[in-house]
Amino acid sequence: MTLFATVNGRVRGRRTASGVVAVLGIPYAAPPFGSDRFKAPRPARPWRGIRECVAFGPVAPQSAELPGAPTWSPGDEDVLNLNVWTDGPGGGAGGARPVLVWIHGGAYTFGSSAQPEFDATVPARAGLVVVTLNYRLGFEGFGHVPAAGYPENRGLLDQIAALEWVRDNIAAFGGDPANVTVAGQSAGAASVACLTVTDRARGLFRRAIAHSAVGPAYSPRLAADTTRLVARAAEVPPTAAGLTGASPYDLVRASDRVVARLRDDPAAGPRHYDPVLYGPVVDGVLLPADPLAADAADRADVDLLVCHTTEEYWLLDAVGSSKKITTDRELAQFAKDFGLPDTLVPAYRARLPDAPVLDIYLAVYGDMSFAEYSSRLAERHADAGRRTYLSRFARRRVTEVGVVHPWHCADVPFAFGTLADPETAFLIGGPPLPEDYELSRRMVRAWADFAATGEPGWGTDTVRIWATDDPDTHDPDTHDPDAHDPDAHDAHDGFRAAWRAADYADIHP
Repeated sequence: MTLFATVNGRVRGRRTASGVVAVLGIPYAAPPFGSDRFKAPRPARPWRGIRECVAFGPVAPQSAELPGAPTWSPGDEDVLNLNVWTDGPGGGAGGARPVLVWIHGGAYTFGSSAQPEFDATVPARAGLVVVTLNYRLGFEGFGHVPAAGYPENRGLLDQIAALEWVRDNIAAFGGDPANVTVAGQSAGAASVACLTVTDRARGLFRRAIAHSAVGPAYSPRLAADTTRLVARAAEVPPTAAGLTGASPYDLVRASDRVVARLRDDPAAGPRHYDPVLYGPVVDGVLLPADPLAADAADRADVDLLVCHTTEEYWLLDAVGSSKKITTDRELAQFAKDFGLPDTLVPAYRARLPDAPVLDIYLAVYGDMSFAEYSSRLAERHADAGRRTYLSRFARRRVTEVGVVHPWHCADVPFAFGTLADPETAFLIGGPPLPEDYELSRRMVRAWADFAATGEPGWGTDTVRIWATDDPDTHDPDTHDPDAHDPDAHDAHDGFRAAWRAADYADIHP
């Protein structure tokens, strides 16, 4: 098996069935515990000999148990690790290959690079060197610790450390450190958006891909309020001494208890509907502003590719993380709690006259959290003079049990080419069909082309719609199956005028 030399020592991975080499669980920073807990990441310690990197490394502290992925156990500490997929060192006949660095989502609270849908064999075969990474989540990564020396946004600092590792090491794997694209979905996409307005990340990537970015970033006040809630649930003082004295397990369980209480408390405002405790904090140090509010001068001069799904929140309803709203009274209270313009819900009712209240609620919530935020992110980046592309994932499927929605996360297996993995069946609504494989091929190609050249295959003045319901999808030479079709796919455009009255600074606490 091929050896790879990193700055910390030699590593050896394993070859996949497709001939791609996967080098898994490489430390990019030191374990962030003990005296390093709640601190900025430090360099990984070097090793002697050959490090066998044939299995995913430990995941960040969390309570989630995701299908097909490893779980966290108290005592797992070497959590700042990453994985590299490559077809070998040297770059091949075409020279060094473009690099794609993937940041997973999970509400900044759960998830890992080891989820089956993130297997990067197919993108590597398409000409990329792919890096996927773990970073600190929950309180460990984003909780406010009220004392000097404990920075905000430790999860973002971890991501920057991983990008620095890529800069210093990726050439050994056949990648081009001068042609790096950072990509992510959901919380990972919002992390990408934050990195585009963070000075510390300047020069570490050339392009960015954000699927279903969620926002806005949190205020220092909200972060401090969350610390008080979590400390109370953990039965420790909300001080640096109290929080460092609580174990990672204690803070994970305390966070879960806070989420349960908010979910059961109608007086909790926006956090009553789908409690997310943690996120990037506008601290004025690492993060100068929310990505939507940042000045043009603060935006990195990078190409940006944005995507969101057209029915995002149907997934959150299906997995039970979102409160069900089924009456007009509940819907009105939801709009009031989020400070939505009075014209917004009526605009949705007018365009969806036969939809039940639950569907209106899910449409509004999904657009507020993901679609509108993503669309505005693309607009702000383009307004700053940066090359920007927008796409929407609208693939629907009708089965004997109903409609498979183009919901949150459904686009990820298509972009990674992992449709055949049984663990992705829930996201895509069952075993993939031939037209699904064709759609996946086009999406993988768009990512690879964008990472290589900054051009995904459509113009900056076009919205690409990803779908499978066109009869000519198998003849891309004579027909563009993803051409912009607002009547069939692009429902969100019909609500943009209503959203113009909404200011994200008013919508979220």
